Amino acid sequence: MNRRSLLAALAASGALATLTACGSDAADAGSAPGASAPAAGGSFPVTVEHVLGSTEVPAEPQRVVTVGYNEQDFVLALGVVPVGTRKTLSYDSAQRPWAQDLLPEGGIPEVGEAELNLEAIAALQPDLIVGAYSYVEQALYEQLSAIAPTIADVPGESEGAAATWQRELEVIGQALGRTDEAAALTEEVEAVFQDAVDANPGFSGKTVTVALVIGGQYYLLGAEDPRGKFFHELGFEPNPTTGELSAEQVSVMDTDVLVVLGASEEDFAANGVAAGLAVVTDGRTVYMPTFEDDFAGALGFSSPLSLPYAVETAVPALAAAADGDPATVPATL
Repeated sequence: MNRRSLLAALAASGALATLTACGSDAADAGSAPGASAPAAGGSFPVTVEHVLGSTEVPAEPQRVVTVGYNEQDFVLALGVVPVGTRKTLSYDSAQRPWAQDLLPEGGIPEVGEAELNLEAIAALQPDLIVGAYSYVEQALYEQLSAIAPTIADVPGESEGAAATWQRELEVIGQALGRTDEAAALTEEVEAVFQDAVDANPGFSGKTVTVALVIGGQYYLLGAEDPRGKFFHELGFEPNPTTGELSAEQVSVMDTDVLVVLGASEEDFAANGVAAGLAVVTDGRTVYMPTFEDDFAGALGFSSPLSLPYAVETAVPALAAAADGDPATVPATL
């Protein structure tokens, strides 16, 4: 599996808006939310660059469909209600507390799960399809583009990496004609992180390992993954080792702080080597046992709406893990 395929598989894991089975519950175009309020700070036509080329958006979009793992939140944050979106599984996105006041009554129609339902998308008559964090391949991109102008993945800082939330917000704001709103929102969310950093100077200089556990296998998430980058934005230094770990590499998780995504303390301890790491026995490990809770959803969406919620939830547990006091046991996220 190449790096891009691995990242796509991890993006689709339970820590994000997990997808399953092919889409069979086509959305009803008649039940789609209405057009959004007028935009500010944008002009059209606009050309948007992405990993599969460039797309011209001829006029302000009125009917937007999101087809990736987190774009729904970005579009909502900019004041646009999508007329269709991709179904989530492990986390019930309809329950997410950070977006309740923005979601339409009855939710947003769904256009597929692991496989997109192209007929359902076409029936919604979109004038823009947003897949800024979708890992969409060329063939599917061409099919979507035949329906409406389509934004594929926003390029990250290195090959195969996901874009930062800031860059994703900037590009989606450009496509929606809401560049001013995107810039202002970026400043607001960055201020939330900065406040947390200022309030927790003990995070600075400490190395954090972010381990995603799937079927007993460990994947270390770095800055190329939004879930790994979240902890770095709080002031922690990244573990230089990323990607899938072999059995002989488990010891590289023994850093100042360890965050385990997808396994409880009991499940993690089933691996004797992992359980014996000092970062575990000294109480410097934070566990997120399930992908179904709100923090998991917030971390998965990694959006300007969900990130402040994730910061508020995670910082107390991380402070307990990083304070050097074994008696301070971090809470389970």
